[in-house]
Amino acid sequence: MADTPQPEADENWWRGAVIYQVYPRSFADSNGDGTGDLAGVRSRLPYLAELGVNALWFCPWYPSPMADGGYDVADYRDVEPVFGTLAEAEKLISEALALGIRTIIDIVPNHISAAHPWFREALAAGPGSSARERFWFRPGRGENGELPPNNWPSQFGGPAWTRTTNPDGTPGDWFLNLFDSEQPDLNWNHPEVRAEHEDILRFWFDRGAGGVRIDSAAMVMKDPELPDLTDEPGAPHPYIDRDELHGVYRGWRAIADSYPGARILVGEVWLPDAERFARYLRPDEMHTAFNFDFLSCPWEVDRLRTSVDVTLAAHAPVSAPATWVLCNHDVTRTVTRYGRADTGFDFATKAFGIPTDLELGTRRARAAALLTLALPGSVYLYQGEELGLPEVEDIPLDKLQDPMYLRSADTNPGRDGCRVPLPWSGSEPPFGFSPAGSTAQPWLPQPAGWASRTAEAQAADPDSMLSLYREALRLRRAEPGLGDGTFGWLESGPSVLAFRRSPEFVCVLNLGTEPAELPAHTEVLLASGPLVGGRLPADTAAWLRT
Repeated sequence: MADTPQPEADENWWRGAVIYQVYPRSFADSNGDGTGDLAGVRSRLPYLAELGVNALWFCPWYPSPMADGGYDVADYRDVEPVFGTLAEAEKLISEALALGIRTIIDIVPNHISAAHPWFREALAAGPGSSARERFWFRPGRGENGELPPNNWPSQFGGPAWTRTTNPDGTPGDWFLNLFDSEQPDLNWNHPEVRAEHEDILRFWFDRGAGGVRIDSAAMVMKDPELPDLTDEPGAPHPYIDRDELHGVYRGWRAIADSYPGARILVGEVWLPDAERFARYLRPDEMHTAFNFDFLSCPWEVDRLRTSVDVTLAAHAPVSAPATWVLCNHDVTRTVTRYGRADTGFDFATKAFGIPTDLELGTRRARAAALLTLALPGSVYLYQGEELGLPEVEDIPLDKLQDPMYLRSADTNPGRDGCRVPLPWSGSEPPFGFSPAGSTAQPWLPQPAGWASRTAEAQAADPDSMLSLYREALRLRRAEPGLGDGTFGWLESGPSVLAFRRSPEFVCVLNLGTEPAELPAHTEVLLASGPLVGGRLPADTAAWLRT
């Protein structure tokens, strides 16, 4: 990629970028301790450059007790020693940029770790102290304060409140934690909280970061009265999508815009209301936000068409590009999900023992890759998706670490199955994830049968998932109609999606059970599977020159 222009020169890079999500703990282990690290990522930058991605989004790499996979942050201006050092992060950002790849880091504004100095200070200072005003400490309800201050639920199950213990051993006040009890929520009405996060943005932008991904972006502000959650129609939600949020992100956008090269803000915004979702993408707020409607959409022609239409319609009024993603570090991997009777995704339906047809799921995942990469806007690719990795569903229970599992009374398998370390090479675990001769086992066990799924094995196979992604990304860079730009549906059969991105480029996807006729074309640029007598088989997609 020696001819790649320097990234800082392209102010609109984010509008059509392919962004690769790195879960550092599971990407590549350079020192043999069984945990991925930043030196491991640096060693694999040539692989990522050859794949053809424009940016890397890193899940949190900060110092953390890892109560929630690093989303419990103890220090936003340093790197978790297991992953490396701050100097290593700076090298990674610089070396990736030299290859034309930007770096997007995770910011977790809703909460911090219970090990963060602020929270330790708050616990030591006691009730009524100024240190506790940065959080949501409240006395409990009930005769002796034995009940939580309100009925808010934790995202991981159970109440969203944890009770403290006073120095004399008696029960104390409660603190809010919408996630794990080791993740106390911050009070964003406090000026020090706002100023701290604005300074954190500058810290990483000064080190060359190309943007930030904002975790749980719609949950940051709370109603200061902390009212009970009710089902009353039209009532403002006490902690989701509150209007005050937009002032926070306008301040962040002003900071991002003060740097060269379009430093972007990407929101994790789960909202069913498309109009309210789009408000976060106004020109003075976030650049883009994740498209969870598409991510969770089942493999059904009408549902997919509707999801695309709703997504594009929501983004059009604010002239923001859509984003397309099939899975991430929280969601069941695509190959597995698409091989099930229920091909959508919902956290509430995660369970052990769901039957899966991996051959069918793989065929659909290949077709979905061409679909997403042809849609207008930017695309997020979760590590291992390009290898067609399935969800690992037989991890021994005593090896599971996700609080979603630990708090579920053994009913929810959690998210560890999509976080298993990547297979790079070789015929047995750790498949090149750790260096040769390492004695430490990967932090989550890899399936013994992954030899055919390694990057090394797939690079040598022109029909592999990796080869499909490499060729699709090469064509995406070469075709002027792809990425950000125009879009229009074409007339097609009831089980077919067909759309045009330019006068010369058409994408067709067959979701039916029988082969479908292709539109008039001069060349098949790429297909997710072999054609049958010039027709497009079921669960197959093709890119056409017309």
